[in-house]
Parts: sequence; structure tokens; C-alpha cells
Amino acid sequence: MRISEIFTSIQGEGLLSGVPSTFVRTSGCNLRCSWCDTPYASWKPEGPDMQAAEIVARVAGGPKHVVITGGEPMIAPGMRELIAALRVLGHHVTVETAGTVPPQGCEVDLVSLSPKLSNSTPSSAEAGEGWVQRHEKTRLQPAVLREWIECSRDWQLKFVLREARDIEEMQAVIGSIGLPLAADHILLMPEGTSVEMMAQKRQWLLETVMRHGYRYCPRLHVELFGNRRGT
Repeated sequence: MRISEIFTSIQGEGLLSGVPSTFVRTSGCNLRCSWCDTPYASWKPEGPDMQAAEIVARVAGGPKHVVITGGEPMIAPGMRELIAALRVLGHHVTVETAGTVPPQGCEVDLVSLSPKLSNSTPSSAEAGEGWVQRHEKTRLQPAVLREWIECSRDWQLKFVLREARDIEEMQAVIGSIGLPLAADHILLMPEGTSVEMMAQKRQWLLETVMRHGYRYCPRLHVELFGNRRGT
């Protein structure tokens, strides 16, 4: 599988925010989000091909928590074998995925699902009309989201919100999954690649969190290190 980077940092988002973790970032994605902050793993994928055994060896001796991210990690060949090997060795494995690819028997300790709202769709000038159509057709798969939630030891739903009007669309997506979902596992994250950009959205996000019992999701790694690779 093609690997963009492997590094150790702290988890910056979600239920395990602040936990020391090794990140394995695959390169390649089946979507083209307009606000993607890792283009080197999606729009312009880069990095060497590595076997699962090589990746496991790189992770050995590091933190117990391992985060598999991308791009879209679940399109990488051999990903299910890698996850199984890491868990056999006692690692806590989080998979960060858009939830467009079924688990197909894959077991993880935490699945971090990030369904893409319509604010993610790129313009034809950015991505070409073919990618616009592919993104719109693929970005939201309620049955796949439901399957991940049902088969994982723990889960979180993480939504990137750009404007207050995105909230209604987000709630429609939550309802489409068709499961009783704990509100405190639904994370609202402001779109932005800097502390200043995210602060502009903070007030209406906090109001929504307080009203519905959702969880506000800061991006701790951006606050600590800025928007840069390897963090």
C-alpha cells in the first residue's frame, strides 16, 4: 500500500484527543473534498509502497494507540491485514474514514467516521466535472456508516461544518443512518486550517452543541503545531 507518512504525535481530534499516538497516513482517496487539508494524500498522492510487515515494524516500540488515516485508508490494498496484525500485537487501532467503503469484517477499536456534507464538493474548475460527479455520487453512504458503527468496538461521527446552515444537513445525515446514536459521540468540527479561521465559527457551533448534546471538536494539533505535516 502507498504510504504518505508515518509519525508519532498526539491525537488532535475526537474522543481520544490528547492521547499519544502513531499515525499511519495512506496515500490515495476516492473523494476530492474542496477543503481537504492533506492534498499530498488525496488530490496529489505521494509516498512509497510499503508492505504491512514494514509498517508494523515502523510502529513497534511506539505508543499503544495507532491511528490509520489518509486520504481514504480503506481503499488501500492489504489494509485489513495491517489492522489485524496491529491488533494482534496489542495496539489500539483507530481508523479515520469517510465511511464510503464497507468494513467487510474489519474489526477496529475506534472507527472515526467523517461523512462528507455538500460543503465538501469541489467546483469543476478545481477538480474537473468527472470528479465533481464522482464525489457527489460517492460521498454519502448511510448503509456503510451503519455497518461500521454496528461492527466496531467504539465509534464517533465527525462532521466538518463551514456555515450554520450545514447543521440541518448534518442532522439529516444522522437520521439516515437509522440507528439510535448517542449525541456525545457526534462531533462538530469547524472547517479551517488555522486557529483564526476556526474561531470565526466557534459561537454558533457551541450553541448547537449545547442545544443538542453533541460534542465540540477542536483541532488540538493545529492549535499546538499549526497546519503542517507530521503533527
